[in-house]
Amino acid sequence: MLKKALGLLALCASGVLALIALPGAAHFGLAHGAPPPQAAQPAAASDASKKTVHVTRAPERVVEDTYSSFSAVAVDPTRNEIVAEDENRDQIIVYGRLDNTPAQATMTEPKRVIGGRNTKISENCGLYIDPFSGDIYSVNGDTTNYMTVWTPEQKGNAVPTRALNVPHRAFAVAVDEPDKEMFITIEAPAAVVVYPKDANGQQVPLRILEGDKTLLADAHGLAVDPKNGVMYVANQGATASNTGDGGWTHDVKAAGSEVEWMPDTDRWRYLVPGTGTFLPPSITVYPLKASGDTAPIRVIRGPKTHLDWPAHISLDAERNELYVANTVTNEILVFRATDNGDVAPIRILHGPKTGLSHPHGVFVDTKNDELVAANFGNHSSTIYPRTATGDVAPIRTIRAAPANAPAPMFGNIGALTYDTKRDQVLAPN
Repeated sequence: MLKKALGLLALCASGVLALIALPGAAHFGLAHGAPPPQAAQPAAASDASKKTVHVTRAPERVVEDTYSSFSAVAVDPTRNEIVAEDENRDQIIVYGRLDNTPAQATMTEPKRVIGGRNTKISENCGLYIDPFSGDIYSVNGDTTNYMTVWTPEQKGNAVPTRALNVPHRAFAVAVDEPDKEMFITIEAPAAVVVYPKDANGQQVPLRILEGDKTLLADAHGLAVDPKNGVMYVANQGATASNTGDGGWTHDVKAAGSEVEWMPDTDRWRYLVPGTGTFLPPSITVYPLKASGDTAPIRVIRGPKTHLDWPAHISLDAERNELYVANTVTNEILVFRATDNGDVAPIRILHGPKTGLSHPHGVFVDTKNDELVAANFGNHSSTIYPRTATGDVAPIRTIRAAPANAPAPMFGNIGALTYDTKRDQVLAPN
């Protein structure tokens, strides 16, 4: 039983947890970056017949990460810049490629920041930089259904150059430059949706890869190889079958010149009861032009692979190698791009010297012979030699917070509970 009364817990997708005290509420832990206490306002009056009370008072405490946390990273070699997705603060942050935060410094000041209500950026987790124009393609994750595009000059609370409506739970973006096609992974129902590279608004996609035969399961990272005609998808494993009316293809068939994606609350009604399962995490490989319910041509999966919640992936086309940000184990895994089955990585970057902490993004900079990681667990982006392996220290580190600053790692907080024994609030992301 709670001590007296627990109080009201309010949460939002931006990763802020607010605790609103009710009379006699217990106190929970410490608030990182909390605002000064404010006087509570009286609750709205209600008569005995009403069970709902509208609480208008300010939170008693706010648990919040006030620093940027990186969910994806890419290099613009033409402008010599590193671009990072800040999913914690809903921003895109641009640094000089050679920036290196001194140990005693609080953080590195960015060259520019894109963020604010006008930007439509929210839970941004996918990133692509146009190698010709320098435009930044940014995918929102589990909140608003947009992919936004930004010129190299834009900054601040600006309006995006383009805003494409995409299915809910989009994650990664990659582009086949020779054919000018843009690929976006959808976590659930798992799919790869393909658009013209210049797609905008409610444009209908060119094709969709989805279905039970695809083995797509909580699809995340994405890489395309136009030269060899294949694409790679990192799957975290959660999946369920739907009746067909719940697939994204159904929405496109019902569309005219513009597509209206089915609301998420309606889509789950089409899932088949009893089909929900967790498949082993995997990298699935498909023909580049695959669509519909197409089986993969290769699958990297099994205990030897080390795969555990793989997030972003990056293809080194010159060396024919595939890099994987292995979030849970704090590793960067490297496979041969032609690998298949239960195979061990050819290299693993891992250990306390690396500075890796829940790496969510990875990018191979072939021009500068470097490897760049985005660490969601310690407010940093770390840079290594391209073929680094083992417990190797980064050659540079870009920090967005003081060294050793706590990282609550709030993502999309979906639920809350209270541990009465330990007097703790538990917030699964």
